[in-house]
Amino acid sequence: MKIDLLTDTAAFERLKTEWNDLLRRSITDTLFLTWEWQSTWWEHLGVGELRIITMREDDGALVGIAPLFEETWNDGTKSLSLIGCVDVSDYLDVIAARGHEERVYAALLDTLTHADLLAWHGGVCLCTLPEASPTNTQLKQMAEARGLTTEWTLHDVAPVIDLPATWEAYLETLDKKQRHEVRRKLRRVQETNHLWYAVDETMPLDQAVTDFIELHKKSRPDKHLFMDQRMQQFFIDMARRLQPRGWLQLDFLEIDGVRAATILNFVYSNDMLVYNSGYDPEKYGSFSPGIVLFAFSIQDAIAAKRRRFDFLRGNEEYKYRFGAHNTSVYELHIRK
Repeated sequence: MKIDLLTDTAAFERLKTEWNDLLRRSITDTLFLTWEWQSTWWEHLGVGELRIITMREDDGALVGIAPLFEETWNDGTKSLSLIGCVDVSDYLDVIAARGHEERVYAALLDTLTHADLLAWHGGVCLCTLPEASPTNTQLKQMAEARGLTTEWTLHDVAPVIDLPATWEAYLETLDKKQRHEVRRKLRRVQETNHLWYAVDETMPLDQAVTDFIELHKKSRPDKHLFMDQRMQQFFIDMARRLQPRGWLQLDFLEIDGVRAATILNFVYSNDMLVYNSGYDPEKYGSFSPGIVLFAFSIQDAIAAKRRRFDFLRGNEEYKYRFGAHNTSVYELHIRK
């Protein structure tokens, strides 16, 4: 197996035609590991130095990517983390072609423990690993067999809804009180001059994202702080890259011709991923836009025959009121 360590930003362009093909052949095929997401995150939110490790067969076929970056702390300690760690990327992993995980992990460990290649006395942080990833078990065991220290912890939960065939069947899965609340809030909005729609290729995308950002910032003080200029540009460029792939679903609720609430979802591998939302609480809080946003989105997902409605990381109570159940997201630290 041929192993390369790529340290310049041109690495993303060199891997562009191969990256997503490898991802589709892996167990943890998630939007947050796509070339589009990873390269955009690095461009706008990346810190430190790029350290992408690739693994190829003798014939040149790509079978593994460890998308890492290196940070140097104030005391001079260096550490490695997955590109995308941690705030805006819900699922990350080492990308390994299905059936080649052991060889990819061995090549990664060979590179990490080679004295002349990487300095990482502060450890390697593999954050937000989906529970189905063999990195949680296989890489952990292989690292320990080489005398390395590992720490494997629950990073967070990611509540999901397994979608039934119809909206009425979904409502029957809720308890009586929540079912009544959803129907009542929807009726209240439907009695207004309202319009619910997804932004498509005929609409100005940048303006739609700008409107999303403004509604997001209005929602809560912490969201206003989160959406600084750097994050705003990340959202704009991320939307530009994901929309042509059919992975972006940006929805708005208009009331009396004004964009009152919005939700930004991703559509990937026939799952709906609920990423972020926003609304104007002063003008439209009385319409319970949170419940309305999620109800309309679930209706859309069911109509499109999506497999799951994924609320992504976080155990907020409203997710469970909509009938979600937990999946787990883990974090693996490897230290010398």
